[in-house]
Amino acid sequence: MTTALLLLFALVGQPATAPAAPATHPLSFINTGFENASPLQWTVDPDGAVQIELLYDYERDSPNRAAGHWHFQLQGKPGAELTLVLRNFDNVWNGRFGVPVSKKSICFTSSDGRRWSIIPAEYQEDSHRVVLRVKLDDAGALYLARVEPYRISDLERLLAEIKPNPLVAVEEIGRTVEGRPLEIVRVGRPEAPRRVLVRARAHPWEPGGNWVVEGLVRALLSDDEDARRCLDRYCLYVMPMANKDGVARGRTRFNMQGKDLNRNWDKPPDADLAPENAALEAWVRRQIDRGRKPDFAMDLHNDESGFLHLSRPSIPAVDAYLERMKRFEALLRRRTWFTEGPTAPSFHNSGTIGEGLLERFGIDACILELNCNWAAGLNRPPDAQAWKDFGRGLRLVFLDFFDAPPR
Repeated sequence: MTTALLLLFALVGQPATAPAAPATHPLSFINTGFENASPLQWTVDPDGAVQIELLYDYERDSPNRAAGHWHFQLQGKPGAELTLVLRNFDNVWNGRFGVPVSKKSICFTSSDGRRWSIIPAEYQEDSHRVVLRVKLDDAGALYLARVEPYRISDLERLLAEIKPNPLVAVEEIGRTVEGRPLEIVRVGRPEAPRRVLVRARAHPWEPGGNWVVEGLVRALLSDDEDARRCLDRYCLYVMPMANKDGVARGRTRFNMQGKDLNRNWDKPPDADLAPENAALEAWVRRQIDRGRKPDFAMDLHNDESGFLHLSRPSIPAVDAYLERMKRFEALLRRRTWFTEGPTAPSFHNSGTIGEGLLERFGIDACILELNCNWAAGLNRPPDAQAWKDFGRGLRLVFLDFFDAPPR
């Protein structure tokens, strides 16, 4: 090959393939240039179907990989009907192959990215793909998301609204890998008899916990009789968005150093690789030094089961802990639409925050997986309002948990 040909090849690269969307196709563009949008690649098949490849994020020093979050905007011909095929759901977690979608999966659509509707999703079990059939709005656009989104900007609006309340304090306890602030939000009096710690959004694709937190906080600040009773009994502390970097970038599971923020709680966290966990643990230790250790902690997640995860570390008091959690489960059923139940009696997942806080600090702790597809207690798919209603009921769960058992 001559020097001229080599230079030409270097300038133009490989021979061109078919364009992402042919000029005659009604889809013009898939927009991922906004907060929480999912990274992806896309092409159009000869039959017109739009093939969308979600991009994995990877765990450090591990075979684990995750792609399960989708949030993007279609742009094209007004009123056009499109078939989308989403793929790359062949995930690996805990070292084992698994698929984060199923025949239960749904999808949210919106014209403005704020008001959302639910459409069915077709799961192709043989290929682990999700097929969506959608229609662009009159402006030729449509947002799609796996779960109704909750972004950093949504959290910032909530914090700006509640900060003036004398019952609220927002404390920056650290920074993420990329330098975003990490907050602990206090609702109530620090000298209250009991203390509750709630964390949300350790995994960026799981916004249900943020909606629950917003409902819980607003309910406690509503100044009705129940709110006053709650705040006389306990003070709420919330880490509302643990994995802010992942939320901003539309990632699925890990932080920007490849760490799962719901793992490795069996030992002190690495402040360089998981500053989000290091900041929270340092806060917990300060609370203990002040004589204000949390009495109860809950980590909120999304999945396709909705179980209450109760891990069982090798500690002398584990049976007493499980009895208290049995009572907590009964209160969830009484005060919220929770019905799914706890994990199996043999469940043990070492390194989760629930187990770590219990084993290392003696804090009653659990993980609640909010089913992203179906709220069994409501007999319908969950949306933002359902999650907020759950949070409103959760304030009374905590109150009853600290008081006498329900009759």
